[in-house]
Amino acid sequence: MAFAATASSAPAIPGSNFTRLSSSNELKASQVGSFRPVDRSHFASTSLNVSQRRNLVKPVNAEPKRNDSFVPAAATTAAPVAEKVEIKVDDYEQLAKDLDGASPLEIMDKALEKFGDDIAIAFSGAEDVALIEYAKLTGRPFRVFSLDTGRLNPETYQFFDTVEKTYGIRIEYMFPDSVEVQALVRNKGLFSFYEDGHQECCRVRKVRPLRRALKGLRAWITGQRKDQSPGTRSEIPVVQVDPVFEGMDAGIGSLVKWNPLANVEGQDLWSFLRAMEVPVNSLHSKGYVSIGCEPCTRPVLPGQHEREGRWWWEDAKAKECGLHKGNLKQGEAVTLNGNGNGLAQSNGNATVPDIFNSQNLVTLTRPGIENLARLESRKEPWLVVLYAPWCQFCQAMEESYVQLADKLAGSGVKVAKFQADGEQKEYAKQKLQLKSFPTILFFPKHSTQPIKYPSEKRDVDSLMAFVNAFR
Repeated sequence: MAFAATASSAPAIPGSNFTRLSSSNELKASQVGSFRPVDRSHFASTSLNVSQRRNLVKPVNAEPKRNDSFVPAAATTAAPVAEKVEIKVDDYEQLAKDLDGASPLEIMDKALEKFGDDIAIAFSGAEDVALIEYAKLTGRPFRVFSLDTGRLNPETYQFFDTVEKTYGIRIEYMFPDSVEVQALVRNKGLFSFYEDGHQECCRVRKVRPLRRALKGLRAWITGQRKDQSPGTRSEIPVVQVDPVFEGMDAGIGSLVKWNPLANVEGQDLWSFLRAMEVPVNSLHSKGYVSIGCEPCTRPVLPGQHEREGRWWWEDAKAKECGLHKGNLKQGEAVTLNGNGNGLAQSNGNATVPDIFNSQNLVTLTRPGIENLARLESRKEPWLVVLYAPWCQFCQAMEESYVQLADKLAGSGVKVAKFQADGEQKEYAKQKLQLKSFPTILFFPKHSTQPIKYPSEKRDVDSLMAFVNAFR
């Protein structure tokens, strides 16, 4: 998709000192996208310049109350209560087709209109700042959150501050769990990802904080583009039901993912940023195109693809940190360790870091699960998850299951896990009712037959209700 305002020649690596692409300071939103919002007072005048338009969206004086998914809660503008609209999965597939030729501005407007305060922009500190500009241009209230991994470049932190001041907003920062970070660094060192792949570090510093954030939302907005990573993003739609993460209503299908920039090419996006005089990360002028954590990001040379600057020591075809793991096809998720790490395989399965790690969780071996299944009378009931570490749905419920184990500690209910892929899969299918991952079983005290959890809602409250119904 090309924008109306484009440069006659765009540099291979964008710089920070941009010249205007128009001789006029009166570039309108209609010149940038085909969509013009109606009944918006700030679009009524065609003579507003860029700085004037920026002042039209004011920050709130009081932040709206949010749940604990965002800490602290912050909003960019005062958001009205969103009308709850029940939409089926198939409706989003059709909506994606209907909006496939729409401009980013129109897609952004539709997303904010539909979800109100229950949607937020995921901002990485790179060229996805365009999302914030588009959101501002709609005239609608919007929220922004970012993942602070603790290992970002100083320039990125400075850019966050610039964006907050430019748009008069407060970014909702999400941080990794300090205990998990401490354990990772003490056990494996500061740079273990150079040796065994980036997935484990990304899971602790990025994926789990993101999962917490999204559980307080019904939808989120990303800056993904099809041309960013041909191996994983070439087929992303402009809107979809999130295939990996869960929203505040819990369960598969409870979160909608919007990708307004999906069909925009990188050079056109940079033309937009220059034309609208949007502030950019100073790292771009130093050769950085794709920007992530400092140890895992480096500049690229002219002619190199932007993703070649990320995790350059790993497979080049499937470079995802886990935030957009749903882009990977199932075969890639297994063979490439779910993140393109290309680690050595064992018994036909990729070597993937284990999940559901907690001192309150029992790890069952094959003999252990066989003995548990044979017992007619147990001292206490057991809750067991049958899982595969590479399974995206198992990963999605990891935090909830660990929290459940912590809550049930000392209650008389044992919480356990059994890795049921690979050589154990056939046994689990025949003896443990395994049809898909994850499968959750409850073993009562006085019954040999386990009870299978029937729902796809795997939040703590739903799982606890299941346990309480039988113990």
